[in-house]
Amino acid sequence: MGVKANKTVYYEKLKGYLEDYKSIFVVSVDHVTSQQMHEIRKALRGRGVVLMGKNTMVRRAVRVLMTEFPEYERLLPHVKGNIGFVFTNDDLKEIRDIILSNRVAAPAKAGATAPVDIYIPAGNTGMEPGKTSFFQALGVPTKIARGTIEITTDLKLVEAGGRVGASEATLLNMLNISPFSYGMGIAQVYDDGQCFPSSVLDIGEDALLKAFLGVVQQIASVSLAINYPTLPSVIHSVVNAYKKAVSVALCTDYSWEAIDELKDRIANPDAYASAAPAAAASGSAPEASKTEEKKDEEEEESEEDGGFGGLFD
Repeated sequence: MGVKANKTVYYEKLKGYLEDYKSIFVVSVDHVTSQQMHEIRKALRGRGVVLMGKNTMVRRAVRVLMTEFPEYERLLPHVKGNIGFVFTNDDLKEIRDIILSNRVAAPAKAGATAPVDIYIPAGNTGMEPGKTSFFQALGVPTKIARGTIEITTDLKLVEAGGRVGASEATLLNMLNISPFSYGMGIAQVYDDGQCFPSSVLDIGEDALLKAFLGVVQQIASVSLAINYPTLPSVIHSVVNAYKKAVSVALCTDYSWEAIDELKDRIANPDAYASAAPAAAASGSAPEASKTEEKKDEEEEESEEDGGFGGLFD
């Protein structure tokens, strides 16, 4: 099959996937092995498909498809580097977890950029004392314990973003430390005509609701400040208008049923002030009557025994 035929087949495949799937993960595949690709394809079976291809071919195919699907223009800025596509109609968070879950540990190579901080843990290395000078050259604190080299404290050997030197790579390999892990990464997510980073998928409903309510409050505040009615500000306008109507009614003879009692309270405060003490007094009256009855009974008993009760008990 010639190059032209290969391009035609790839174009038809890409077009079919764009028509069949609504969501696309633009994935980086640096240092991803063929076995990892096989495992990822296997894990995605029935839920999504992986499509790889040269960037020039991908761009050309996307530009041709833009005549039918102009929204795919947003994909073009992200077609750079060593990338591929994962097409799916399934839950984006679950598909993302499948893509990122297949990672393998890898030894450090000289000249490689460290994606994370690389540490050497404290502990016995099992190496003979003759290699102490190698550790000293890299500034690794050691001591001799039971005839072997022991690292006394944890040491950050390489910072994230730094280059791994030849000596550092040799030391890490001597200690059987594989600080790197490689697998698919997610450069961008395309869904319903929009591109966004995968971190957006971690935003929960509570955060969205909070942000939405914050925007609604801002719209209401601006609308009230410029006296321009909008849906978020209507309820506030109604409440403010009712407050003004109550203020006018209290200053005039105009009234309605809902504020009759309020106006009466303002006009006759003593009548409502005396109601509370009366209620309190009525509540304590039964207790006072009970105390008086008990006192009367004790006096009657005292009169019956002539005041000598208890002397001959």
